[in-house]
Amino acid sequence: MEKVLIIGCQKAMDDVCIACSRCLVGFNRKAGEFEKYKDQDVELIGLLGCGGCPGVAIVTRMAQFKLWNAPMEEKPTKVHIAPCIVDHCPHKETLIAKIKAKAGVEVIEGTHPFKPDNIYA
Repeated sequence: MEKVLIIGCQKAMDDVCIACSRCLVGFNRKAGEFEKYKDQDVELIGLLGCGGCPGVAIVTRMAQFKLWNAPMEEKPTKVHIAPCIVDHCPHKETLIAKIKAKAGVEVIEGTHPFKPDNIYA
C-alpha cells in the first residue's frame, strides 16, 4: 500500500488554502497527480508545512514527522509537493532539492488539478 505525505507552503496552508481542501479533495478523488493511484490502495498519512520562508526548516520537519510516526510504524512511500510550492514559491528550487535529497522515497511535484485563476494574484 502506498502511504502519501503532502508537503505544502506553510503560509499558504495557514492563510490562503483553507484546510488544504483542494489537496484533500484531489487525493480523495484520485485527481491530478493522484490519478496514478487510481487502481491502488493508498492512504494519506500527513500534510506537512515547509516551516516557513525560505524553507530552512523542511529537513528538520521531515525528520520530526518520521520520528513522530515511528511508534505507529507509519512512514511515507511517496511525497507529493503541493501547488502552493510547485507553482508559487520563490524558494521552490532549493526547497524541492532539499526534499528530494532527504526524502528517501519518490517525490512528485504536484497534487490536485483544482487551480482557480488569480487566487495568488
